[in-house]
Amino acid sequence: MKAEILSIGTELLLGTITDTNASWLAQRLADLGIDLFYVSQVGDNLGRLAETLRRAISRSDIVITTGGVGPTEDDLTREAISAVLGEQMAVQPEVEAQLRAFFERRGVRMPERNVKQATLIPSARALSNPIGTAPGWWTQPTQGEFAGKIVVTMPGVPHEMKRMWTEEVEPALGKLSGGGLIYSINAKVVGVGESTVEESLGDLIHSDNPTLATYAKQDGVHVRVTAKASTREQAERLTQEMVERVQAIFGSAIYGYNDDTLEQALVTLLVSRKLSLATMESLTGGLVAHNLTNVPGASDCFLSGLVSYSPAMKVKAGVPQAVIDEYGVVSEQCALAMATAARDYTGAEIGISTTGVAGPSELEGQPVGTVWLGIDYQGARRAVKMYYRSTRPEIKRLAAMGAVNLARLALLKGLGRCYWRTLLLKLSTL
Repeated sequence: MKAEILSIGTELLLGTITDTNASWLAQRLADLGIDLFYVSQVGDNLGRLAETLRRAISRSDIVITTGGVGPTEDDLTREAISAVLGEQMAVQPEVEAQLRAFFERRGVRMPERNVKQATLIPSARALSNPIGTAPGWWTQPTQGEFAGKIVVTMPGVPHEMKRMWTEEVEPALGKLSGGGLIYSINAKVVGVGESTVEESLGDLIHSDNPTLATYAKQDGVHVRVTAKASTREQAERLTQEMVERVQAIFGSAIYGYNDDTLEQALVTLLVSRKLSLATMESLTGGLVAHNLTNVPGASDCFLSGLVSYSPAMKVKAGVPQAVIDEYGVVSEQCALAMATAARDYTGAEIGISTTGVAGPSELEGQPVGTVWLGIDYQGARRAVKMYYRSTRPEIKRLAAMGAVNLARLALLKGLGRCYWRTLLLKLSTL
């Protein structure tokens, strides 16, 4: 089966937003064994949208659209599909009732212009969207020029689109593609550069089935393992066998798979060991705490996050003035004192800290990108120094990521001196 993705919205052409939906969907299609041949973008113009849609339906078995299903006048995806297929849109009372109930649950009157979101054409059925106001369409004409073709229409809002795809669209396409001939797993490696990852894989990188590929991403290096087989079960088995070999190579440097996050890995460890954690952040300004509290269940282990950005606030939060006077805020001693202060202030078993120079200017004679991460694990303390050559936001992001990984590896490996020398080397490659 041949597929095409059509991303709709003038904001895409103006560069106002980035089309992350298309790349996410491309990976999902590959997992289903559906070939993706084209990805297009088109603005909110009915004539150009209909022209682009007609071309896509003519050359592809499945056309997946995102965007243009809102209630405003420039949301024209439904109108374009209706025009291309020659079918009339009509309001569906059941869909309208669901839409009105969505607004009522929030204590808001539904604007009448939203009624257009309750329309369908005869060859379409509605795709549920319980977290938004825009139902999707699954359109499959049974007669005419495009008989048998499939047009899947989804919102452009990423979290709405992903939920609709996972719950509504993917199961249906999986049946059409014979249950899936391709299966992939991404092993996520942190603290090791991409070239080192590929080199460490050795001859495995040349495997034909499953195949392996490495990708440098913001959350580490992904090792993508993909198997092809006559059944999905066989593909899953081949993939899992290779993943186990990859795991044997990288060990604790792999923190998760597919949609797992580094913060999820830490929270899972903390909860399983019945440990609590607190943070004191300077350089990262609360980013570590923010990332941790994005994880469901973080309340079971995360006690508090202190943002002590100025030296005076560090002292007020428990860092000895003598430490700052003698060593400065960008120092091993300050990072250690901050981690301990986080523990003492909250009563947590683990305290982690971040301090450093995000730029644009040097601080205390330290160059931009200098970072100290500290940890106090039930009284045992270590600090790690790193240097990130990047922009201010990226230095903050990498430091927050490093702090979480510091705590994760401390739980897995302990605080041995030899281990921390290895950690320093690995984290410096990020």
